[in-house]
Amino acid sequence: MQTPGLWRRMACWLYEGMLLFAVVFVAGWLFSTLGQMRDAMDSRRHLLQAFLFVVFGVYFVWFWAKGQTLAMKTWNIRIVDRAGAPITQGRALARYLLSWVWFLPPLAAIAPFKLSGPESALLIGGWVVVWALLARFHPRQQFWHDAWAGTQLITSRPMSRR
Repeated sequence: MQTPGLWRRMACWLYEGMLLFAVVFVAGWLFSTLGQMRDAMDSRRHLLQAFLFVVFGVYFVWFWAKGQTLAMKTWNIRIVDRAGAPITQGRALARYLLSWVWFLPPLAAIAPFKLSGPESALLIGGWVVVWALLARFHPRQQFWHDAWAGTQLITSRPMSRR
């Protein structure tokens, strides 16, 4: 089982972010319509954030338990457990929760210091780069949240067009 290169995994990560824009749009629209939110500063915005956290969890757990998200299919990347078998929904949920290490450390630093937009973007972007580069120190070049969750990303063969 071959680990995809870091650049390919990060390209998949960025593509996943673009696809998630549609998920956020639809989920946010449903929440704000059904909840009759009037504006972004509505007192229910924290509830919206919690709702999106759950929606993202459902999205990722569903697709990872099937082996690939839409972005992973595009980049020929598959998720498996340490033995190379498909992962369970429980393991996919653990990976989802652990994958928040991509964002929680900088978000925890942004809140108490009330950093501005550019400062926040720089902090989050810098942490993403650092976290991605830390994969170089894993024996199989896997991301550390994968190692902790007992999962690994592998190169998969493209589907034949028969």
